[in-house]
Amino acid sequence: IYVIMLWEFASALSPGAVGGAAVAMFILNRETIPFGKATAIVIITAFMDNLFFVVMIPIVFLFVSNSGVFPPEEAFSSGLTWWFWFGFVIILSVCLLLYLTIFWYPALATRFLLFVVRIPFLKRWRFVAAEWGKDVETAAKEFKQEPLSYWIAVFCATFLSWTSRYLVINAILNAFLYLGFIDNIKVLGKQLVLWLFMLISPTPGGSGVAEFAFGELLSTFSSSAVLLAALALLWRLISYFPYLFIGSILLPSWIKRTGS
Repeated sequence: IYVIMLWEFASALSPGAVGGAAVAMFILNRETIPFGKATAIVIITAFMDNLFFVVMIPIVFLFVSNSGVFPPEEAFSSGLTWWFWFGFVIILSVCLLLYLTIFWYPALATRFLLFVVRIPFLKRWRFVAAEWGKDVETAAKEFKQEPLSYWIAVFCATFLSWTSRYLVINAILNAFLYLGFIDNIKVLGKQLVLWLFMLISPTPGGSGVAEFAFGELLSTFSSSAVLLAALALLWRLISYFPYLFIGSILLPSWIKRTGS
C-alpha cells in the first residue's frame, strides 16, 4: 500500500511524460529490493500499462468510428486523429521494446545504461550502471521462469485497474446524463485520447491540460460549458487530488520507517 500510494503521489507531482517511474525504483529500493530488480519491476509495469493501451484501442474501434471518438470540428479532428495514431504507433513500439528487454534480450538494459553513462558527467557511475544492468538481467531470468498463468493474471489485474480508472468518468457522466452502451464505449475511446493529452503534458499530473481536454473531447455530450467544467473538477477530485493528500500523509512516516 505504501509503495502504490507513494508511486501515485510521485506521478501526481510529475509531468505526464516523466511519470513516477524513476521515483518508483527508488521507493522499491528503499523497501530492500535490489535496484536492478526494482528496475525490472518498473519495466514490467510500464510494459503492462502500454499493453493495456495497445489492446484497448482495437477493442474500442470495433464498436465506434473515428468520428465517434474525436471532436466534430474537421480541422481540429484531422490533426488530432493523425497525432493520436502516431502516438499509438510510438506506444506499440515502446511496448515491443520493453517486451524484448525483459523476456528475450535483457542485456539491452545493460547496454542502454552503459550508453547513458558515456555522458561525461555520468562516467563515474559506469560501474554502478553495470551492476544495475546485471541485476536487471538476473531479475529477467527469474521472471522468465514464471508460468503463462502468472502473466495472464498480471495483465488481467492491470486491465481491471486501468478500466476502473476510466470508468470513473463514465460513472460521473451517467450520474448527470443518459448514456447508452455505444455512448459509454465512445467515452472510453475519448479517454484514450485524453490519456495521450496527459502523457505529453508538461504540468504536474497533467493539471490544466487534462481539464481542458476533458471539456473539448466530451463537448458532444453536453453544450453546457459550466456542466462540463463542473464534471471535469469532480473527476479530478476523485481521481487525482486524493493521491496528493494521501501521499503527503504517508511520505514522512515512510521516510522515517525506511531511513535506517
